[in-house]
Amino acid sequence: MYSFAKYKTHYAATLKLALPIVVSQLGHVLVQFADNVMVGQYGGDDPLPLAAVSFGVMISFIFFVTGQGLTLGLTPLIGELFAQKDKLRSASYLKHAILLFSLLGMVFVALQLGAEPLLYRMGQPVEVVNAALPYYRMMAYSLFPVLLFSAFKNFLDGVGNTVTPMIIMMFCNLLNIVLNWVFIYGALGMPEMGVEGAGLATLISRICMPLLGIGYFVLRRRYRSYTSLMPSVRFGSRDFYSLFKMGTPIAAQMFLESLAFVITSVMMGWFDAIAIGANQIAMTLGNAAFMIVLSVGTAVTIRVSHCYGAHDADNMSLTSKAALHLMLLWDLFAAVIFVVFSRQIPLLFTTNVEIVELASQMLIMVSLYQVFDALQCAGVGIMRGFQDVKIISWISLLAYLVLNIPVGYLCGFVLDMGPCGLFLGYLFGLGSAAVLYLLRVRHKIHSFRREWR
Repeated sequence: MYSFAKYKTHYAATLKLALPIVVSQLGHVLVQFADNVMVGQYGGDDPLPLAAVSFGVMISFIFFVTGQGLTLGLTPLIGELFAQKDKLRSASYLKHAILLFSLLGMVFVALQLGAEPLLYRMGQPVEVVNAALPYYRMMAYSLFPVLLFSAFKNFLDGVGNTVTPMIIMMFCNLLNIVLNWVFIYGALGMPEMGVEGAGLATLISRICMPLLGIGYFVLRRRYRSYTSLMPSVRFGSRDFYSLFKMGTPIAAQMFLESLAFVITSVMMGWFDAIAIGANQIAMTLGNAAFMIVLSVGTAVTIRVSHCYGAHDADNMSLTSKAALHLMLLWDLFAAVIFVVFSRQIPLLFTTNVEIVELASQMLIMVSLYQVFDALQCAGVGIMRGFQDVKIISWISLLAYLVLNIPVGYLCGFVLDMGPCGLFLGYLFGLGSAAVLYLLRVRHKIHSFRREWR
């Protein structure tokens, strides 16, 4: 039977870690929201600017998410070592991560720029692709500083300091919004750049992130105790391998999940620019809600990794359940908001009547998959914490490629349900992933109890 007193301390501890991450993650969404609102208002009744940013974000997102996934393996590794008070090994991981993530940043910039010719082969209106390219290129260049910053952010998350990354990201996201105003509309004597200006603002703000991260590690005495150990650490294959071993399955899971959303968004473009714009509004709101549960998922990864390092299966179980409760509560709340204000929210983005009408229908569909989204995010966060990541990618392959995308296509085109029919694929993809992840979590925690007695 449920008892609030039983979980109270775990709610508090998880929220203490999660709230700064929530602010950081919402900063990302705020920038996307600001890009869409400011570009949408810039375009007025013309759907092209909003559709261009939507398409640029959609394709850039898959590179961004996959790159971020490769860096997330650092957090549970540092979390386990933090619980064991092993500073030398932690410093070694930080040194290896800085080099590895910098190289990955260069690779992902090249990959995104190299994929540019493919944008014309996705069945989108040519005028949308032409307008999206300048924004898309700016987003590609910004991948290098983002991945470099991830070395510092994920290290700090691992030792339980989620406040500092929040402050850095808040500052840079606010800078992004100010620069949006300057570059999109041509304020303060700058030329009016429209869609390209939104991309330039994002690039500049993201360059600031690793610079501030480096400055923090240099100035703070607590973290100089790690950086002072780095010169004594030699580069070796073991730590590079550990980072890749932990990060690659996480990246695969994030790639496959984001691929389902990206392919669905590409299929939206097979209808028209109206469907692209409406889908972007719905996805922006859906992502905003998801960032809250993702933040709690990151917090539970940190707390579970500490339990894993201390071989504490009982607290691991309570921490996992408490996080699940928090995620479900939030997504139920978000679903209600999307339903109640489904017609009012799209008006923040555009005055185009057709986009507003379709987006309001899509928000109802988004509200339907919120609970499944919370459950699957909880499962992934817990599994990352105790480093059981190999199976995540296989579950994602089944859920998103075998179920999500085909079901969406079937409903949207074969059954002629239109743009909203594509959203039904998410119910099957997210739902099956949630069930399989949580079954795995239950099995592993029972195994740890037996092993650590």
